[in-house]
Amino acid sequence: MTEQQGTVDASVRRPNPLLWFWYALGGRLPARYGAWVLHDTTTRTWVLRHMARAFVQMMVPIGLVLLLLPGEFWIRGMAALGGLLLGLFYSVAYMPEAAEHRVKQAGYPVGTATVVRDQAARVREVGESERRRAAAAKRAARYRERQGR
Repeated sequence: MTEQQGTVDASVRRPNPLLWFWYALGGRLPARYGAWVLHDTTTRTWVLRHMARAFVQMMVPIGLVLLLLPGEFWIRGMAALGGLLLGLFYSVAYMPEAAEHRVKQAGYPVGTATVVRDQAARVREVGESERRRAAAAKRAARYRERQGR
């Protein structure tokens, strides 16, 4: 994926919804989806994608709590909400490790996702720095123009 263009290479192949569900539950995808797994764990929205996968993982036990536990619904709902919040907390705490595990399952060396994210961040920082420099030069030119210099 090229960060400036915001497009994904043609070699990146998305899994179908059933395979994505398997992947969200922690399953390993076939080797042909390796590039997509790397993209999934390194794109700008990787944190949101991780949260979506964590939410899907927690829906199974949350659903069981809501359906099978006895008691009033609001009590079951509060228990489910507490479990969901606790699960999301732990999921966020171990987010980089979980992403690296997924990348390792896809056949990449451990640390690849972090390196790719760091490189993309540097590219974004350079672009942002150039944009700020150009904006500052433009403001300075307008100021000099107003001052009659």
